[in-house]
Amino acid sequence: MLIGEYAHSLDVKGRLIMPSKLRSDMGDRFIVTKGLDGCLFAFSQNEWLNFEKKLKELPLSDKNARNFVRFFLAGATECETDKQGRFLIPSNLRVAANLEKEAIIVGVGTRLEIWNKATWNKHDEDISADEIAENMTLLGI
Repeated sequence: MLIGEYAHSLDVKGRLIMPSKLRSDMGDRFIVTKGLDGCLFAFSQNEWLNFEKKLKELPLSDKNARNFVRFFLAGATECETDKQGRFLIPSNLRVAANLEKEAIIVGVGTRLEIWNKATWNKHDEDISADEIAENMTLLGI
């Protein structure tokens, strides 16, 4: 399971280190795409296949479904770690997530989220444990 929060810096080429604790779950090759809330999503090959299967099942006749599929697939790219555990984030994805120097990688179970550090800190500050607790029943937890 992908869990934890890790701070790393992008190098001048746009490479980011995959935290060593996450490498075995992510594998040497994985998919990175635009995510929600201003971050990127990173999926292992197996999790990407599961996600892609769900996308394929969406009705082509539904405009929202088409937009959803476009959003996730248009920017998706396969990344590969080098011998130092670094992977290149393409410039279009760095722009989409406002990644410049400092990044936060967050494990959220089935995927990773890659955040601009300032954006993550703001997002994290806005999360209220009380609000989450109140909404847990709505989510069936």
